[in-house]
Amino acid sequence: MMYLLGVLVIVLGVAVSIALHELGHLLPAKRFGLKVPQYMIGFGPTIWSRRRGETEYGVKAIPLGGYIRMIGMFPPKPGADPTQLRASSTGRFSQLMDQARQDSLEEVGPGDEHRVFYKLSVPKKLVIMLGGPTMNLLIAIVLVTGVTTLYGANELTPRISSVSQCVTVQTAGAVVPPACTAKDPVAPANKAGLRPGDRILSIGGRQVSTWDEVRAIVRPSGDKPLAMVIQRDGARVTLTATPIFTDVPVLTDQGEPVRDGTGRVRTERVGFMGFSPSMELVRQPVTAVPGIIGTQVAQTAGVILRIPQKMVGIAQAAFGSGERDKYSPMSVVGVGRVAGEVADGQISGLGGGGMSKLVTLLMLIASLNIALFVFNLVPLLPLDGGHAAGALWEGLKRRIAKLRGRPNPGYVDVAKALPIAYAMSLALIGMSVLLIYADIVNPVKL
Repeated sequence: MMYLLGVLVIVLGVAVSIALHELGHLLPAKRFGLKVPQYMIGFGPTIWSRRRGETEYGVKAIPLGGYIRMIGMFPPKPGADPTQLRASSTGRFSQLMDQARQDSLEEVGPGDEHRVFYKLSVPKKLVIMLGGPTMNLLIAIVLVTGVTTLYGANELTPRISSVSQCVTVQTAGAVVPPACTAKDPVAPANKAGLRPGDRILSIGGRQVSTWDEVRAIVRPSGDKPLAMVIQRDGARVTLTATPIFTDVPVLTDQGEPVRDGTGRVRTERVGFMGFSPSMELVRQPVTAVPGIIGTQVAQTAGVILRIPQKMVGIAQAAFGSGERDKYSPMSVVGVGRVAGEVADGQISGLGGGGMSKLVTLLMLIASLNIALFVFNLVPLLPLDGGHAAGALWEGLKRRIAKLRGRPNPGYVDVAKALPIAYAMSLALIGMSVLLIYADIVNPVKL
């Protein structure tokens, strides 16, 4: 029951996100006087619709997308009569372009000649096309702000979770050190008398409140005694520990080891104390939200830039015995499965407890909206970024023509990019099918 409830929350979250995305296109389009015959959520057969004014609002059977239909998306072919366009080209792609132009103009009725998309100014085109992705970003900002400021976010803190007994020679080549031997030196933290549960208040004469501050002091301080003030059982205790220089693995922001070209774990020589931080739920100030959003946007953009490489790994995992990368893209099926496992308690939520499940689902919806924001900015049709790129190119051409004293070059014929749009659509369909199959036979395990 809880599993299905988690899936339902994500389905509703995706549907609302799509509806608001399309609303981000619709509102400025109507504000600028553009004629919008349809506002639809989903694809396939229409299961409900209602006409208000000149716009039909509806829901379709497959809730995996949405669209608004604006008239006059493509300008007439240069030199053609915009009211009597002829599809006279003989090439297959040329015929497709001509047909798209014809279909675009068929909805232009008497009195609508100045309510078409292609005649809008460049700034208005950008506002309309970027309104959808911007809405997704705003949804993510609202959710992340609410969760992190009112509930909190998992953060490494100066509270010690564990203390190493010794410093092993093999630490340089392994993320998890092996068992201690009689030849291994005692770890500085252990030698100083630190215990799990101690909270570091100051180190080296500097007050600390985050784990990053502790690391910044310890790492360059090898062989230097550091006075430490810790809180233990409500009392303050002063200790002295001397970090030693040792080779430790270089880790990514996700905690994964960085390897060189030969597959060996890269290491760096730094001051080592031999204690580990605790992961705790900490309420964040509003000022921390831009950094959190920026990090998630950058990470999502990195995944999208590596999609070809990621898809190869997904195919190998789906059709072979390869292990699925936990940072690989997922389909709606995979996201729904994760949501179900969170709600069912199979995946721990933020901070533990019943409330953490809902909070984790909300953060998952925020992540989906960040993915929609970044992906729709890709400057290729049929994505919003493709139309935005066409508008920018139109503005640039006009600017250059003006500087050179030449006549206005006119509207950019975005229809010429339709072959790329068709190829992109086929690629997206193929990726979706592969991801759904992989999420069924070899899902991401978190």
